[in-house]
Amino acid sequence: MTQLKLFGIPGALRQNSTNRKLLAAARHAFGPADYAEADLRLPLYDGDDEVHSGVPAAVQHLADQIAAADAVIIATPEYNRAPPGVLKNALDWISRTPGRPFRDKPLAIMSVADGPGGGDRSQYALRLMLVSFRPALVNGPELAIPSASTAFDAEGQLTSERHRATLAELMETLRAVASRR
Repeated sequence: MTQLKLFGIPGALRQNSTNRKLLAAARHAFGPADYAEADLRLPLYDGDDEVHSGVPAAVQHLADQIAAADAVIIATPEYNRAPPGVLKNALDWISRTPGRPFRDKPLAIMSVADGPGGGDRSQYALRLMLVSFRPALVNGPELAIPSASTAFDAEGQLTSERHRATLAELMETLRAVASRR
């Protein structure tokens, strides 16, 4: 049997962001898989540019990576009670690509943020944004980790046993859904 293909989408651009650390922890908890991570450094969506030049190659590459994956994880921070604009922009562009790459794709959402809700508002908004994409969204357990600055130790490991256990259960569920496809 071939290894599952797992694709991670970090909602932040910062290379050492806590949500990239969360993706690394998720990848480990998911178990053996071929892993790739999204690059959301895309041009801002502009319908005029799309009409003139079509879908940018970087956007099509992102859509193709999603389509090729067996499962997708989105780890998003919360900026002003919502997902970052870079993530929304990527979703806007992906919606313009052919083939509906998220359709029926096993997908888990998680977040780590400074606020006491750990990004729960960002996750809620992201769930609303994803409705039209129709992924096979894993609804639980929910993982929203507060106090981002203390959520990981110096080695990048989650400091809370409860969060590690929740992440393990979420990744076990995502793997089970992806394995049934």
